[in-house]
Amino acid sequence: MARHKNSASCTDTPAALGYRMPAEWEPHAATWLAWPHYHGDWPGKFDPIPWVYAEIIRPLAKHERVELIVNNATTERQARRMLERADALSSNIRFHRWPANRVWLRDSGCLFLKRGTVATARHDSLKGNSSDPALAIKFRFNAWAKYSNWRHDEKIGIQMARVGNASAVRAEAAGKPVVLEGGSIDVNGAGTILTTEECLLSKVQERNPHMARVHYEKLFADYLGAPHTIWLGRGIVGDDTHGHVDDLSRFVARGTVLTMVEPNSKDHNHAPLRANLRRLQSARDQDGKQLTVVELPMPQPVAFEKRRLPASYANFYVANGIVLAPVFNRPNDRIALNTLAELFPAREIVPIYSGDFIWGLGAMHCMTQQQPA
Repeated sequence: MARHKNSASCTDTPAALGYRMPAEWEPHAATWLAWPHYHGDWPGKFDPIPWVYAEIIRPLAKHERVELIVNNATTERQARRMLERADALSSNIRFHRWPANRVWLRDSGCLFLKRGTVATARHDSLKGNSSDPALAIKFRFNAWAKYSNWRHDEKIGIQMARVGNASAVRAEAAGKPVVLEGGSIDVNGAGTILTTEECLLSKVQERNPHMARVHYEKLFADYLGAPHTIWLGRGIVGDDTHGHVDDLSRFVARGTVLTMVEPNSKDHNHAPLRANLRRLQSARDQDGKQLTVVELPMPQPVAFEKRRLPASYANFYVANGIVLAPVFNRPNDRIALNTLAELFPAREIVPIYSGDFIWGLGAMHCMTQQQPA
């Protein structure tokens, strides 16, 4: 295990030291975001994007601290001005002037870990503090093996860890750094992780050609405290990440998974989503128990400039007290919001119109990264 300064001994894995990646619904200290500035992610449609950020930051800052990365002083002034106009500027927002290529912190940022079991974490959150030091896993980021402008984003994970007072650990396998994006995995915080074969095992993904299924499973066990992996198959049409799981299936409780389905048998998403559903129905969790699987229909197709976009209700984000839910002005929006309300009865469901935002090929989950309390 390679190290950043102040990290653990290279002979001890995070899991051996008692660390795990918490579930997203566990208490947060903050949510990390990066203010949009790169027009190339929304060619010809950038103007509404900062306003979407204001709609996201306004409810978030009421429930937890927002750590907002801005590209430079000019970007910070623009962000402050827009947030103020949208009644979203708050003392609960901290600005960080760091150069960035893109906004997708789910993939480029570090993954924060916590020490202790789920029960211990619950007890610590009731006390309001924990004496255990924080740890952050830094995977290598190469812009999904597709784009050349990623070198600023590759550095952001270490910067996030420093601000979060977390020791940063660089993930390795067979002595080589591991390329992995946070959107390619989802955890229940109790030892089980979801991922896809298309993203991690496909020969066209160009992330870690030296790694096979067994190597990933060991990586998840050692670095994220998740020794039980559930493999799904393919992702949805329009996803340029080669099948990130956060567009497909998400844990919503320790033993419950929400998964997308496509009822239209003529739609290209029908067969792969049905195959993923069948895998989940036959899967077991870390304790050998059958999962509760909740089906949610995909939004009716969203396209722009004759391109099918990866619009999915699974790309929601769970924060303290709220769930940010992407909606697309489609009839199935109502089903999605009602389903999330049933699954998260103690949280307010905040719909975020993402019809323009999804032109950037990501939504609420892709742009956020949680820092556990």
